[in-house]
Amino acid sequence: MKYLWLKIGILFVFVFSIAFVSLATEKGRLYYEEKGYILWDVKTEEKIIALTFDDGPHSKYTPQILDLLEEHDAKATFFVVGKQAEKFPEIILRQEAAGHEIANHTYTHPSANTPEELEAELQKTSEAIHDITGSYPLLFRPVGGSYNEEVVDIAIQNGYKVVLWSWHQDTKDWKMPGVNKIVDTVLTGAKPGNVILFHDAGGNRTQTVKALEEILPLLKQQGYTFVTVSELLDQEEMEISHQNSKTKQLEKSNFGQLDDRFVPYDFPKRP
Repeated sequence: MKYLWLKIGILFVFVFSIAFVSLATEKGRLYYEEKGYILWDVKTEEKIIALTFDDGPHSKYTPQILDLLEEHDAKATFFVVGKQAEKFPEIILRQEAAGHEIANHTYTHPSANTPEELEAELQKTSEAIHDITGSYPLLFRPVGGSYNEEVVDIAIQNGYKVVLWSWHQDTKDWKMPGVNKIVDTVLTGAKPGNVILFHDAGGNRTQTVKALEEILPLLKQQGYTFVTVSELLDQEEMEISHQNSKTKQLEKSNFGQLDDRFVPYDFPKRP
């Protein structure tokens, strides 16, 4: 019995050690945010929100969404599928002309691929966007938001920042949950710096369009402005720079001040 308990104890320590090492080496959100490799959302006091659309362009729904964005003076980021971009270059040009951001969402929207295949998908979409607009995309969203260290490394090596979305702002519009459900998800969770996930292609997006007809004016009434993902990042960098500047000024001011309680002592001169 004594030896049995000893073996159980050794086994417990072994399993715990493996679990601890695995946990310690796992790279989660905090790691990738601190490194600046992945964006979910930003911390800001400005009432700005980034609307993002995946899987397009679509010949019917994307123009309808662009009409709504124009009506409400809203900017958005479109994570386009390269194959779709090649089919509808006029829509890509319209997005660019309106000041929207065009980003990479692979070429064929594969559910899984090897590192080599992913790199080829990224490069092919990048060239497709460049052929249409004259500019290369800087942002990449993996299909389904699925990522691991390998995916992130390939994106970085190809000059991309990976963009996901605020955890509470996945509208799941691709499931067609109903217009009210999409609207409620966005409005109840809306916070400054959010990145909201929609889809403008990949299926029937009538509910997405109808939901946007309600979401855009209501968020505008709450004082929100709709910006691109890059503009969201610029705002974050500006606020961080401003805060660092204030901190340095405060430190310099504190260092330069003498304590009011300190009174210089004049030593008597020798006769």
